[in-house]
Amino acid sequence: MTSSSPASPFRVAYVPGVTPTKWVRIWNERLPGIPLALVPVSAAEAPDLLRDGGADAGFVRLPVDRTYFSAIPLYTETTVVVAPKDHVVAVVDEVEAWELSEDVVLHPLDDTLDWDGGERLPGRPAIERPATTADAIELVAAGVGLLVVPQSLARLHHRRDLTYRPVTDAPQSRVALAWPEAATTDRVEDFIGIVRGRTVNSTRGRTAPPAQPKRASARGAQDTSARGNRRRGTGGTRGGKRRGPRRRS
Repeated sequence: MTSSSPASPFRVAYVPGVTPTKWVRIWNERLPGIPLALVPVSAAEAPDLLRDGGADAGFVRLPVDRTYFSAIPLYTETTVVVAPKDHVVAVVDEVEAWELSEDVVLHPLDDTLDWDGGERLPGRPAIERPATTADAIELVAAGVGLLVVPQSLARLHHRRDLTYRPVTDAPQSRVALAWPEAATTDRVEDFIGIVRGRTVNSTRGRTAPPAQPKRASARGAQDTSARGNRRRGTGGTRGGKRRGPRRRS
């Protein structure tokens, strides 16, 4: 007795700050026979991972090479400054970049914001750039400086001794669903539909089976025939007068 091999998983990469939980849940509901595997990857490494086939699609930070990738922009994040709770920015609702000019503003090597080559980076530079955003968060907690990041990264690295406020005039990060254009498979189309909010019965979806016609039961057919006979006045006592037996002459 042979058994069919399990379906290969559909692999979705995601960068720090993105939470794909909702889309994974919908995929599992609609396509329970095809597992979905999540692949965490840094923002800088995400395009190479998709290019090399390490994932079928991915939630990335724009920009990406649009001559190679197809991309659907999903949302633009608010940019915030992370600071100790006792810092002056904690008492305001939002700040402008120039208001950070007297502070050291950390610029990690994995920064996802476009600062035009560093010319617009607010504040005073640190002696050394932290390797990662996580390292920069530790330095903020130690009182070394401040950090400007997309809000999702501030939430990801949340600490009780830190807070964050929006920076109204800082660059913003855009999140998109991307995949190699030459590898637009049926599964990729299914995932696109889920991310875009299409219903299971969407004309562009492939997961909804065709509705099967209901089979009439024998009892139902008899009831239908009886109702037809009554309307024609045949086959029953209500449709016409009941005749008695003939009398022989």
